[in-house]
Amino acid sequence: MKLSQPSTLMAAALLGSLGAVSSGVAATNAVIAEECCQVIELRQYVTYPGKRDALISLFETRFIDTQEEAGIRVLAQFRDLNDPYHFTWLRGFGNMEARKQALADFYSGQTWQTYRNDANATLYDNDDVLLLRPASPGSGFVTATRTRAAVGNTAPRGGLVVATIYHFPQEVTADFISKFNHQLMPMFERHGAHVMGRFVTEKSPNTFERLPVRENVNVFVWFASYSDKAAYDHYLASLAQDALWRDRAFADLYKSLQRWPEILMLEPTSRSLLP
Repeated sequence: MKLSQPSTLMAAALLGSLGAVSSGVAATNAVIAEECCQVIELRQYVTYPGKRDALISLFETRFIDTQEEAGIRVLAQFRDLNDPYHFTWLRGFGNMEARKQALADFYSGQTWQTYRNDANATLYDNDDVLLLRPASPGSGFVTATRTRAAVGNTAPRGGLVVATIYHFPQEVTADFISKFNHQLMPMFERHGAHVMGRFVTEKSPNTFERLPVRENVNVFVWFASYSDKAAYDHYLASLAQDALWRDRAFADLYKSLQRWPEILMLEPTSRSLLP
């Protein structure tokens, strides 16, 4: 459902990058991430056939820099490789109150008023939005070393981001977060995943009601980057040979979930900050 006033079109969401760095640098990056984006929106849009690239072009020329001027951290925009009609993006905020103010400023601003009809004309549905927060200290995105391409740049960004969404029947527990951080994530990274961020549902009431979010959900979302699809396939093949994953961890994890995970195969657009 499209919105007649501020539509869900803003731009992308958070920070992101990890790396094999010293603990001191990692700690500094964690602080940066927490200060910048304690609230994340994961936004999945369905476009009309043939309209996705038109939306991306409009988004990257009109809605990234203007959102950032309003205090919104636009982090990433993606084409979903599994669905030609899906456009996915991420954006971040310092906290819920900052989100309310920034969204009000952007959606009442001249740029959105001028181009919102053009944006809405590309959209079949834009209500699939998860409101998230970092799962634990230091688990948010870090973009301190990332540079956004200039307006008008259409060169491929490169890389692949895979977002995995685990749905739980109850709120995600501290025990599961600890298990992921100390058992599952090291195993995934050992086989080639580059984990960029881990998030859980932000349970605060939606402070900007004109833009709906998915309520009554309990999710754990983790993002990982790969050099390309072949690298991701190699990761899956390698992980499948891991006895711990194959014989115990896989079943333990999937039995705890409310339903099968959502796995988003995401190709960054030209002006995305991620991966």
